[in-house]
Amino acid sequence: MPPTEPEPILRTHGLRKSFGPIEVLHGIDFDVRPGEVHALLGENGAGKSTLMKCLSGYLLADAGEVRLNGSVVRFRDSGEAEGAGVVLIHQEFALVEDLGAAANIFLGREPTRRGLLDRARMEREARELLAQLDTNVDPRIPVGRLGVSDQQMVEIAKAVARDARVLFMDEPTDVLTGAETEVLFTLIRRLRDQGVAIVYVSHKLDEIERIADRVTILRDGDHVATHAVSELDQAKMARLMVGRELTDMYPEKTIAPDEPVVLRVAGLDVEDRVTNASFELRRGEVLGFAGLVGAGRTELFEGLIGIRAASGRIELDGQPLEIRTPEDAHRAGIAYLTEDRKGKGLVTEMRLDENLTLQALERFAHPLIDRPAERAALREAVDRYDIRVGSLDALAGELSGGNQQKLVVAKILLGDPRILILDEPTRGIDVGTKREIYFLVHQLAQSGIAVIVISSELPEIIGLSHRVVVMRSGRITGILDGDDIDEHEIVQYATGLKQQGDLHDHAA
Repeated sequence: MPPTEPEPILRTHGLRKSFGPIEVLHGIDFDVRPGEVHALLGENGAGKSTLMKCLSGYLLADAGEVRLNGSVVRFRDSGEAEGAGVVLIHQEFALVEDLGAAANIFLGREPTRRGLLDRARMEREARELLAQLDTNVDPRIPVGRLGVSDQQMVEIAKAVARDARVLFMDEPTDVLTGAETEVLFTLIRRLRDQGVAIVYVSHKLDEIERIADRVTILRDGDHVATHAVSELDQAKMARLMVGRELTDMYPEKTIAPDEPVVLRVAGLDVEDRVTNASFELRRGEVLGFAGLVGAGRTELFEGLIGIRAASGRIELDGQPLEIRTPEDAHRAGIAYLTEDRKGKGLVTEMRLDENLTLQALERFAHPLIDRPAERAALREAVDRYDIRVGSLDALAGELSGGNQQKLVVAKILLGDPRILILDEPTRGIDVGTKREIYFLVHQLAQSGIAVIVISSELPEIIGLSHRVVVMRSGRITGILDGDDIDEHEIVQYATGLKQQGDLHDHAA
């Protein structure tokens, strides 16, 4: 006889949740067993985060039943859920930036000795937890001074310290390097072997193939299917997510070879992060920037648009251009989409229309806000970029990640830029929305906008770019075009196995 599956540790039946008049979960049945990794998959807005928040005490469901170890539970808040062993690692960090890693890890459950806070024990145990994640974070340093990948490791350590029996992970590798992801996967397998039930949310289908035992697909608030991962391949996962075949993921590359150079950068140094960067960008071109985390790609363009101090020569249409502030870049027609859409790209507490027109109003120094014009601009953007909203009066923070990204794109395009810099444009976005972003980039290039795409996803760089600039340790090591744009070549230059001197024929 085949072995019987263990009874679910956590099970839902008929779970429903609405925000105002909009129901976002339509009677969800879902379960996770002890000692398994159960992936939760769906497009942005499918209801994944809402379901996890309902199960971990951050939201109260409107209807339906939740059972933990067979008993009905209704968590009043996240503290009550954590007390029962149900813990959520947020996609957006829930850390107190002024406190150290140790204080964050034990926040609300600090160890004491003789009635006093036992800081030595906190720091010792925090170091042990962080060592499991192969990170050298000093537990005393305020987490606000840490990079995003180290902050993510602190979030994971905080969850592990709660002795979770059910652990929800929402896009945990989004800001991690490949090596950090491997460390996390080792930890996940160890927790699974210890009997912890793990619900894993990711848009990276290759990760789900590697780490998950079962996968449940949600679409538009409905449960579509649950399968053993061995029964699915990535194409079938994508088809179940979006309800249709996803063919031609990337648009065909078309560019006239004699298009004029619109931007020329020569010998650009950015603080102590980038040295002697030189490249050219043509009208209607998609120029990809590849490299490992820490290669200096973001810092290069923060220097170019005036966020960081920089020196060197910048030319626009063959004429010298001096950029000291982001406002100088705006006036020159250079727009930048930040990789941090919530921290820098949007004001999440503002309405959609206010976010949409904020940059344009700043750029053109409008003395008054034209409310009807804001609404008209929002309606046009919602239609043109397929921004899915329950209400035009919604706050930006209420949108799913993919729709937030579309809103940021719509916002920066209001200024009719000539040069568009997109930094990690599809981070945290599902496969269907990625395709929409890719075709939008193609359309913008076809309209004559010169586009720079910074991405850590090599298929994205290869699929979109007419040429690829590779960086390593703050320097440009190679510029690839034509048949040289492949994963092997990019990795060679990103890791220092090849250098720019080997590519003189491919330089712009």
